[in-house]
Amino acid sequence: MTNSGLRNEQTDSRLIKHNTFIVLVNRVGIYVVIALLLVAGAIVAPGKYFTSANIRATIQAISLLGMVTVGMAFVTYSANYADMSAPMIIAFSGMISVATIWLGFWPSVICGIAAGSVLGLTSGIMVGKFRAHPIIWTMAFNFVMSGIVRWIWSGTQIYPDIIAKNNLRAVEMFYAISRTSLLGIPISVIVMFLLFIIGHLLLTYTRFGNQLKVTGSNYAVAKLSGINVVRCIVLVYVFNAVCASIAGIFLASLSKTGAYYTGDGYDFRAVTSVLLGGMTLAGGTGSMTGVFGGVITIGMLSNIMNLLGVPTFNQWLVQGIVFLFIVWLNTNSARKLGRG
Repeated sequence: MTNSGLRNEQTDSRLIKHNTFIVLVNRVGIYVVIALLLVAGAIVAPGKYFTSANIRATIQAISLLGMVTVGMAFVTYSANYADMSAPMIIAFSGMISVATIWLGFWPSVICGIAAGSVLGLTSGIMVGKFRAHPIIWTMAFNFVMSGIVRWIWSGTQIYPDIIAKNNLRAVEMFYAISRTSLLGIPISVIVMFLLFIIGHLLLTYTRFGNQLKVTGSNYAVAKLSGINVVRCIVLVYVFNAVCASIAGIFLASLSKTGAYYTGDGYDFRAVTSVLLGGMTLAGGTGSMTGVFGGVITIGMLSNIMNLLGVPTFNQWLVQGIVFLFIVWLNTNSARKLGRG
């Protein structure tokens, strides 16, 4: 082997070690943060933080965000950044579910998920087939849907008990899904865990997950490899919409109303959770295990601020700063990995 070849091999070896270290930090670093937050919580609220009531409240509070984050993780993993139409998918699915409650509980749930899925299918086709910019398209689509929803219902809230007429049994079941526990675990938390498990299995053990990894890592290579990249991206947006729709139905049940504003803020919090969990905006990197850690981190941070009595608007400020910092850190890590 020539001296130049030896130097190249040594350089490549150092680069691989460096990149492996960064990947390791991205994967386990979030759980170090969780450990630090546990210590911080014990310090700032020693008599309240580790109580069963507080732990239960924290987990239940992140359940809806967790549902949205599962789908958002797939969008980020596919190198399409984020779905900024998530707030209106959440709101629209919830309102459709409330509006069809007179058909019965299960038909209303199916209608709500189907309505949200249509929005996801629309974005998937526009981004996947027509190559619309994912951020610009979904943000514009969110505004368009907001206008349509306000026009349909005249900017007012709708109530299941009024729409249901004589089908009060369906209304009771609708209200119950966000207030019922199974073996002491709220149904919303169970659904969140099931979605995370499904997301993990899809990304890790399926052909679709492998194709999505290639698509997210390098779109051109995926296309040349014979992967149906359009189908992959469309499925990603539909899956994302299904997850957001389920969260929207739970939100409508929790508030006992259907309203156009119920999904506000979930897009940025979901993206923050995804990036905190180690996925990169460049796509093709990360795991659902890390993303779950990101959701827990957001929930713990909010819980500590609540225990400290931090006002809501100040909490938004802190979450915004965290989001900006994570985007910077994420971009910097991607650059060091040679993907920036």
